[in-house]
Amino acid sequence: MFRRLKTSQIVTDVVIAVGFFVIAWPVEALVASGAWSSLGPVGDAVSGLLIAALFTGALALRRLSPALALGIAWVGALVQMGLGRPPSFADLAIFGVLYTTAAYGSRVVYWAGFASALVGALVITVYLFAGPPFAGGGLSWQTLPLALVVLVAGAFALGLSWTIGALVRTAVRARENREAQQRAEAETAAEQERVRIARDMHDVVAHSLAVVIAQADGARYAASSDAAIATEALATISTTARSALADVRLLLGQLRHRQGDGPQPTIADLEELYMQVRTAGVQLRVDVDPAPPGEPPAAVQLAVYRILQEALTNTLRHGAPGGSVDVRLSWLSDRVELDVRNPVSPGSQPGRSGHGIIGMRERAQLAGGRLDAADEGGAFTVRATIPLGGAG
Repeated sequence: MFRRLKTSQIVTDVVIAVGFFVIAWPVEALVASGAWSSLGPVGDAVSGLLIAALFTGALALRRLSPALALGIAWVGALVQMGLGRPPSFADLAIFGVLYTTAAYGSRVVYWAGFASALVGALVITVYLFAGPPFAGGGLSWQTLPLALVVLVAGAFALGLSWTIGALVRTAVRARENREAQQRAEAETAAEQERVRIARDMHDVVAHSLAVVIAQADGARYAASSDAAIATEALATISTTARSALADVRLLLGQLRHRQGDGPQPTIADLEELYMQVRTAGVQLRVDVDPAPPGEPPAAVQLAVYRILQEALTNTLRHGAPGGSVDVRLSWLSDRVELDVRNPVSPGSQPGRSGHGIIGMRERAQLAGGRLDAADEGGAFTVRATIPLGGAG
């Protein structure tokens, strides 16, 4: 029932209400002393104080509780008519109350304010022409045109206050919806950025660690028989780890500072990727036919590199020892087709856990293509098709 207001808003409303009361009470006392009054000086002063207090209370509560303010305003109007008093300065509070019912009230209060504007115009017209001693002849065929004019004018004035509040309500709702949409878009963009960084981190770390593990195992086995091979394996481990560390630092920088993507791998870096896999002991056969027609879009190059990186990482983790890995790239006029096929170790189930297959499929979809991965006759095959028109 009560709205949450800032302290400054409450203070402002109280100050306005006090100033309104300081003016309204003397005016109400002066109006009450008219020739038509039959309450006497004391009764006139008390009735003037009561009317001023009621409308002042409605004005003070108009933003804190529009429903309560509307109820107090109606009580003040009924008391005013019950005492046979004419409209005066205190009635101006009604306009402020109607404004706040439309601007800040609940749905019920919103329509109650609208109804009050229409009913209030009708009630004041009937009251002025049929009620008190100052009605001036009452309601008749001669005064009917004037009564209609008063009715229209009252409905317009009260309805205008409510309409202004309704416009303010609409503007506030539109601003809130716009801010909510902007927050949702910002959260979506942040989530997409986190997913992208997590995907890049997975590709970099998983591939680099797979190479490091394979090289470390080879160096351990060769340490006692061939020191040169062990030294070469350790050099490969060092190079791979340094490259992975640089990529991780770049990703962490993006995460901290929300900077640009930074340099990304292209198809020109594939030879280095193939070399890392071969030095890890994998028999890798690469077939590129036909060759790329010119310079493919950057998004396509990144997708091809990351998909191959993850697919070859899976061969290091799940491939059968001594088995060969076949990579085929076909750069057609409108698309690139990618196939990676490797035998699977007995008992290994690639793609059943982790995020590797999911990440590769997301890579392909972001570039506007598709990716399928499945076990085909004892060999695990990754097959992707990416259009050369750019990201989808």
